[in-house]
Amino acid sequence: MTTHQEAIVDQFTRQAIPFTQLYAHNHQESLDLLIRMARVSGSDTVLDVACGSGIVACAFAKLANHVTGLDITPAMLEQADRLAQKNSLTNLSWLQGDIAKLPFPDASFSLVVSRYAFHHFEQTQEVLEEMRRVCRQGGRILIADVALPPEKIEAYDRLEKLRDPSHTHALTLEEFPQLIDRVNLQNVEWAFYKVELELESQLAASFPQLGDDEKIRQIFQADIGIDRLGVGAHYKNERIHYAVPIAVVVGDVG
Repeated sequence: MTTHQEAIVDQFTRQAIPFTQLYAHNHQESLDLLIRMARVSGSDTVLDVACGSGIVACAFAKLANHVTGLDITPAMLEQADRLAQKNSLTNLSWLQGDIAKLPFPDASFSLVVSRYAFHHFEQTQEVLEEMRRVCRQGGRILIADVALPPEKIEAYDRLEKLRDPSHTHALTLEEFPQLIDRVNLQNVEWAFYKVELELESQLAASFPQLGDDEKIRQIFQADIGIDRLGVGAHYKNERIHYAVPIAVVVGDVG
């Protein structure tokens, strides 16, 4: 039986190039929001947990002293390294590793971030505790990920598991604050935005099981004007578009 880690590596090895092409552009506004909330400075040493193709790590590296990107999928790290070279950034390091047990000593970083990854984690609490462990006192932790009302989550999770079998569970708007409360971050700030997506482009960058792409289309079509999924599916120029709600939280390590 395939383990969850194997499912992640399988999905993101195949997604590495199309994912990078899909998300490397037109998301500058949300990146700017993360940078402002994280208060990145030239003295910061940053860890990007589950860094994927390095989009966030490279954005932060333009301001920080050094950024380390950690991911379990070698193909994603290859894309990250290419992005860094394209941007002539030399203050980055890439490391393949497991996010459940971060391979760093305590208090190694002044800023620890993770974007669009927590919905892939089986043990979100353990991951956040590890992020806190490697963040020094007075440092900051930032997480950005999908967050939905509780009544929408079952339908959304079912859909996402069809589109991406490495999806586990998107946090609800109740679960996200509870998760943060348990690690006692200080001066916590929240922000919210939406990621606008076009269904066919998203499917082209995904690798669902054979035949599930048509099931996904049917689910979206049936949800237009109803919104059981919580993403406001609608037609635009005869194509289905939708908007995934994202919550961003940042807090200080006391």
